Amino acid sequence: MGIRKKSSNKNPPVMSHEFVIQNHADIVSCVAMVFLLGLMFEATSKFAVLFITVQYNVTISTDGPEETAVNHFHNGIKDLATIFFYMLVAIIMHAIIQEYVLDKINKKMHFSKTKHSKFNESGQLSAFYFFSFGWGASILLSENFLANPVSLWEGYPHTLMPFQMKFYYICQIGYWLHAIPELYFQKTKKEDIPRQLVYISLYLVHIAGAYILNLNRLGLVLLVCHYFIELLFHLSRLIYFSNENRQMGFTIWAFLFVLGRLLTLSLSVLTVGFGLSTAENQGFDWAAGNFNVLFIRVTVLTAICLTQAFMMWKFINFQLRRWREHAQTQTVKKKPAPSKSKSKKDKANGVNGMNSHGADSPRSRKEKSS
Repeated sequence: MGIRKKSSNKNPPVMSHEFVIQNHADIVSCVAMVFLLGLMFEATSKFAVLFITVQYNVTISTDGPEETAVNHFHNGIKDLATIFFYMLVAIIMHAIIQEYVLDKINKKMHFSKTKHSKFNESGQLSAFYFFSFGWGASILLSENFLANPVSLWEGYPHTLMPFQMKFYYICQIGYWLHAIPELYFQKTKKEDIPRQLVYISLYLVHIAGAYILNLNRLGLVLLVCHYFIELLFHLSRLIYFSNENRQMGFTIWAFLFVLGRLLTLSLSVLTVGFGLSTAENQGFDWAAGNFNVLFIRVTVLTAICLTQAFMMWKFINFQLRRWREHAQTQTVKKKPAPSKSKSKKDKANGVNGMNSHGADSPRSRKEKSS
């Protein structure tokens, strides 16, 4: 069953822009199926495995009365193939959510074009943030990072990751890469593309940076915190679209947003500025995955601080715009309506030559009698 969107009865020419946009989910599904079918044949299975399964497995035996083997993973160049495959999966999931959930709600709500675009954006991101927050929080609990904050920098470089953490990063990078072609598939307005590219780039730089520099533990904590706050914002916006009087969610989000920026800065300075600077394993070693040198630490902290400052600047502008719109709305509501008492009084006094009973005025009667 196809998952493409049918916008008109006319079939566009094959391989035209409209054809690709309407059928992009089916095309991407066929490409993904090629990799899955490759697993069925011995000649192609080794190649297909690079795209579908997580690479760089390391088996570690644990000491104890019963020796058990634990699988861990590290990063490498082969991860690019896996990221590409799960980018295709993200495009397919995006199309499914759009057609079978969001489009049906849009038809019932009859949104304007502006609200329609924002509703689709919030709907897609709400689903992603909800899934990513729940998945990331389960990893934090299972690895016990929250109960032991020292583990964020202790034992650096954290080259070995459990399967769930590595797969989490692969999916995160794949999702934000898929957002770039989605700008074309969703026919994003030209004026909205720069804004979209800025925040997509910020996500990719920070997530990929934490993954490559082996700051995966710190990155996971910051992502879970950030995704929860963003989830609250987009849920509040969805509720606002259904009923514009419900704005309490934005107030809660505003408080948590500022708190989240402070928490991000505090954890980053604590981990990178103090924890890694006092760690025993200092130096730069690409093969060992050690990037604990002053230049990289300063670069990481600078990037995080600039990003948090940029987000706060956007946040302040957003709040000022909301307050101005609210003030304008209140002014319109308080503006007195034109009074009808004057017109009634004029009619009662015989305006336009008529008195309250609709008869002629005394002067006009006198002129008629003469």
